[in-house]
Amino acid sequence: MRKALTLSAIALASSMALAVPTVAFAADATPTASSSPSTAPHAAPVALKLSTSSAKPGDSIQLSMEVPDGSTNLSISSKALDDVKMTDGRGATAKVAEVPAGTYGVSLTGTGPKGEKLQATAELTVKSDAPKPTESTLSLSKDSGKPGDKIQVTIKTAPNEKSAFITSDAFGGQVNLKNDGKGVWTGTAVVSKNVKSGYYGVDAFAGGKKFDTVKFSTDATGTPKPKPSPVTPDQHKTPKGSVNTGQAPLGWVPSDAADNG
Repeated sequence: MRKALTLSAIALASSMALAVPTVAFAADATPTASSSPSTAPHAAPVALKLSTSSAKPGDSIQLSMEVPDGSTNLSISSKALDDVKMTDGRGATAKVAEVPAGTYGVSLTGTGPKGEKLQATAELTVKSDAPKPTESTLSLSKDSGKPGDKIQVTIKTAPNEKSAFITSDAFGGQVNLKNDGKGVWTGTAVVSKNVKSGYYGVDAFAGGKKFDTVKFSTDATGTPKPKPSPVTPDQHKTPKGSVNTGQAPLGWVPSDAADNG
């Protein structure tokens, strides 16, 4: 019985001895009263949010900012925004600019309460489903001509345009056009008979406003001069002191002087 007890005592002592290093290691891993977590300051969150992620030119949107208390010099800028106005608190309003469709960056900058720089960005997608305004165009059937030539003129405008015409010295002034009701104006310009060879400007107007000028050249060389119209009998004038016989008067001849002598 003693032998068994002795062995048991040895085994217990051995297990206690083996446990000592384990307890000591655990005690070393416990933070001491003098240690403390890192005291490095963390930057306050800065963010910029838009009331919508997409809009059309001319739409108004709202913006909100997340910045530290006491921040100053806050500013929002973007190629896609016009009329950015900061509101009370941490908000702003803006109007979507007339820009091509696409995605644009929106930037927030400012100064933090400790003088640090603040910056945040957001994205705005501009849609282009709004119809583009119709641009007026002018076309001539020919860019040159001789006196008397006829030139077909076509002007295309918005369907609701009220008037369209051209003016040019090559055509003797203004040429009015007719509308088909759908914004297509057509007419015929005739090259002036009195025009000289050279280049002339053709000014195009729509709604009373000039929108284009094109060059038109003329060639007046070889143009026959107009012949005088023959005189009719009722337009024939009788010289004073003579009788209208319908024949030309006889010329003076030397034999007449000899007879008179």
